[in-house]
Amino acid sequence: MAVDRQRKRGVRVAERGSMGHGPILFDEQTRVRLRELSSEALCVWPVGATEQHGPHLPTATDAMHAEWVAREAAVRAAGLGVTVVVAPTLHIGSSAHHLPFGGTMSLPTETYYRVIRAGVESLVTDGFRRVMVVNGHGGNHELIQLAVRDLALALSDVHLGAGSWWTIAWDALVAAGAAEIGRFPGHAGRFETSLVLALRPDLVVHPLPHRDEPGTTDPRRFGADVRAEHAGFWQSIDGYGDSPDLASAELGRRWLDVSADVVAAAYAAFQHASGGPVG
Repeated sequence: MAVDRQRKRGVRVAERGSMGHGPILFDEQTRVRLRELSSEALCVWPVGATEQHGPHLPTATDAMHAEWVAREAAVRAAGLGVTVVVAPTLHIGSSAHHLPFGGTMSLPTETYYRVIRAGVESLVTDGFRRVMVVNGHGGNHELIQLAVRDLALALSDVHLGAGSWWTIAWDALVAAGAAEIGRFPGHAGRFETSLVLALRPDLVVHPLPHRDEPGTTDPRRFGADVRAEHAGFWQSIDGYGDSPDLASAELGRRWLDVSADVVAAAYAAFQHASGGPVG
């Protein structure tokens, strides 16, 4: 029913897809079909979080946009000659910094690392030689990359990758204005609020919070030269960044659309680099 609501609001959803068909979903296939697909297909695993997103956004925000981008990019990648199988989204991440607010489920750092490593290893055991983890939560960013790096070193004849979808699409998002006002990708600010307004406006609580000084993002890269952590930081900003009331569904649709294109191209490049069939 959520898909029907999204269609009525004009959002192109991955369940239907931009080419008139949906993505190949791992959990809708039989073991026989997955075995057939595994030798040549790229398997993509979306990961997100279940955590507080201020007083206005649903706790599923990070999983929601990661899943949408991963699935829609899979549909678009088919037009580039790449077969993509999308694994079930992991909805729990490394989110201990949000636990003081409630509304959060989190795995400890070491446990999350092991979950990612075990999940990817399961897909390799299933026969997939090309696996990419596509992330939607900042707290997972480094951990997914460490997990696939270590696993690739321990295995042979596999091509593994991991990245956050907004870093994959960074340059296109900057060109589309994502870094002009507020923190990007931030947390529950203008950027993420725009995404949820585009995907599930029925889950956004109004009025949206306002901040007089929303700040800006260095458009050159994700993250600072030195990562600094300050106890009590998230409590000091009430668990959300910049000014959510600057968000709009139009911006969210624009940013999701350009990101799906870039991530689809990244799937094709990843497949090509692994020696898999493209085109």
